[in-house]
Amino acid sequence: MGRNDGVEGAEEIVEKGARVTRDPQTLGEELPASETPWQESLRLFKQDRLAVMGAAVLGVLLLTAIAGKALTEWVVVFDPEVVRLPEKFLPPFSVASTADVPVQDRPLSGIYLLGTDELGRDVFARMLQGSFVSLSIGFIAVGISVMIGITLGGLSGFYGNVKLGVMTVDTLIMRFTDVMLCFPTFFLILTVVALLPPSIYNIMIVIGLTSWMGTARFVRAEFLALRKQDFVVAATSIGAPERRVIFLHMVPNAIAPVLVSATIGVATAILTESALSFLGFGVQPPYATWGNILADGKGFIFDAPWLFFIPGLAILVVVLAFNLVGEGLREAMNPKLRRR
Repeated sequence: MGRNDGVEGAEEIVEKGARVTRDPQTLGEELPASETPWQESLRLFKQDRLAVMGAAVLGVLLLTAIAGKALTEWVVVFDPEVVRLPEKFLPPFSVASTADVPVQDRPLSGIYLLGTDELGRDVFARMLQGSFVSLSIGFIAVGISVMIGITLGGLSGFYGNVKLGVMTVDTLIMRFTDVMLCFPTFFLILTVVALLPPSIYNIMIVIGLTSWMGTARFVRAEFLALRKQDFVVAATSIGAPERRVIFLHMVPNAIAPVLVSATIGVATAILTESALSFLGFGVQPPYATWGNILADGKGFIFDAPWLFFIPGLAILVVVLAFNLVGEGLREAMNPKLRRR
């Protein structure tokens, strides 16, 4: 009896173990749900509170820029060009005079939210317009630099061993990149802008043409690492066209460091435009940017400090937000830097 009871108990334990092992719910609890690398990066990015706060600030900025474009140019609710000399140098939240200013020239609700400048122009309206101009300069300039960087970096990484005369493609492109890195970028931009007619489009193009070197180096390094990966070798061995291998297999896998570089590059482009405008070589009137608003207020730091500190604080917050987002993306997309 004792032996039979022991056998039956063992069989019962085995059967229970088999039932537990075959239970799909238990299997689902033991095996973690699979996620793609992009989903994992997004999850890790959300765990970085500073990066999420920076992304929220950039979201508000994007909405503000779109609203500024619509409300200052398409449907003029806030007019940044109206001059009101009787009401110059008014501090923030000042009430518009009903005697000195015509009804059509008064601000919405009759209050200057951020005060007025030396010509009596509404600083809030100018900051709204400047948000779109500054942000568009940053994005378009970085878009130009990223396209150039991906093209040259991809050519250098994929066709690096191809000879052009006495040197290879990789040597030619990288030495040209080294030459561009030898020039002080800001002074090069300053020289080119001084020779060209002042224009918002010239500013975008010049900043884009002088800031692609870092992106090219990132892409070249990624292409050199990916060129020997199994999926690239397999695609090449079955006769896939080179453009398909480059754009379908290699570029998507090399884009992570480019996104980080581009995010920080937008902040750098906004700072560069602000510095050029501060020196008088940036975007010219009638366009308002945070840089030329800051330049207009530099002579009235003690008489009207809001003209200087409001655009300066806006530039500080936006650049800090871009840098926080870029740092969060760098840690989320680079396995060696992930804080687990």
